[in-house]
Amino acid sequence: MLAGYPPFFDDNPFGIYEKILSGRIEWPKHVDPIAKDLIKKLLIADRTKRLGNMRQGAEDVKRHRWFKLIDWQLVPQRALTPPIRPRVKAPEDASCFDDYPETDWRSQPPLPPDQLALFQDF
Repeated sequence: MLAGYPPFFDDNPFGIYEKILSGRIEWPKHVDPIAKDLIKKLLIADRTKRLGNMRQGAEDVKRHRWFKLIDWQLVPQRALTPPIRPRVKAPEDASCFDDYPETDWRSQPPLPPDQLALFQDF
């Protein structure tokens, strides 16, 4: 959300895979160093060292400097003022979301019996 795209963005799925494996992130110049620190700590490959996965769990994330101005007691009460409040016309208004083409499942050929058997107990 800070950059407008995810940390390992690429137009090609294989490119995304390569970036994830390398662990290298190309940071836009405008990204705050404290935000970078948070993201790096959330993306540590070793889950025993990853922020949020250690002894204090989510509390470690909440105590990160990026969240220093957040009063966590107000979050469940929905008493915080959001930095951006999208204008919506109705509760079901999805105009702020990207459109994705939907596939009509009825236009797809049925699965062959051997593949369908994989889902027998599903």
